[in-house]
Amino acid sequence: MELALLPRRKIPRYAILSHVWETEEVTFQDIANLNKAKRMRGYAKIIGACNTAKKNGIDYIWIDTCCINKESSTELSEAINSMYKWYGRAAVCYAYLSDVSSKDDHGDRHSTFTKSHWFTRGWTLQELIAPRKVIFLTTEWVDIGTKATLQESISLVTGISSEVIVGRKSLDDVPIAVRMSWAADRSTTQEEDAAYSLMGLFDVNMPLLYGEGRKAFIRLQLEIIKKSTDHSIFAWDEDILSSIDGGGLRGLLARSPAKFRGFGNVEKILVPAPDNDPPAHVSISETIPYSITNRGLSISLPIIKVYGRPGRQGWKV
Repeated sequence: MELALLPRRKIPRYAILSHVWETEEVTFQDIANLNKAKRMRGYAKIIGACNTAKKNGIDYIWIDTCCINKESSTELSEAINSMYKWYGRAAVCYAYLSDVSSKDDHGDRHSTFTKSHWFTRGWTLQELIAPRKVIFLTTEWVDIGTKATLQESISLVTGISSEVIVGRKSLDDVPIAVRMSWAADRSTTQEEDAAYSLMGLFDVNMPLLYGEGRKAFIRLQLEIIKKSTDHSIFAWDEDILSSIDGGGLRGLLARSPAKFRGFGNVEKILVPAPDNDPPAHVSISETIPYSITNRGLSISLPIIKVYGRPGRQGWKV
């Protein structure tokens, strides 16, 4: 086993590892000294991943712990901005679940599989969606299925539709609020990573500024707005008590993905496309653009007639 630096234009077929970081992970600096690396707990994970790839006829595997030189801010920024693309181009992604045993019934909705810590981490969201093929492996490195064969259980625990999980539905067809809601109950070690881990899901890039805290999530939303007219980015809710404790209202943009909790069922409203032949329907967002200026939000929204209980009706923006 050795690290290999490969030319960008001739990237061979490779596997990629998805996992939850634990104590004594082997870093880029550690792997240079194998005698030291072998004494670390994380070394067994690297060996397990390499052996799995080799068993499947794949000569290369990318592992984030030891394949990114985090001492180089340039390399770290490039890696995080490219992560979604790298996972998407992998021949297979091995999702290693260190808290799941091969002895469990993984089809059971209450199994250790659906309760795995892997489903609660921010970075593993894109690592589930981006790859064409994800194979789930237990702590014993036993294959328990793919994201296709386990799609019902995965959908249940993540709130992501099976169509998205297996790639039958493009992320472009999923409202922004829905994509944000997938991350509402996930956590990251660094506060900024709550935003950085979502860049790939919205196909945006931005520089990393560790230390900016929750401002990173505001920047993410501003980058999304630059390329999208989807109004659902404003479909979030502020907890009343946290608003009072924090000193009042918070503005147009959410402070974290958690504010989108409960908005996983947002749908696009289709209206007749103007001047279209043959007739077609498009999302309201596509016909009514908006912009954020130094004076605030400039937007036009339709008023839609809605019906509640018999005999009662109203209007909704």
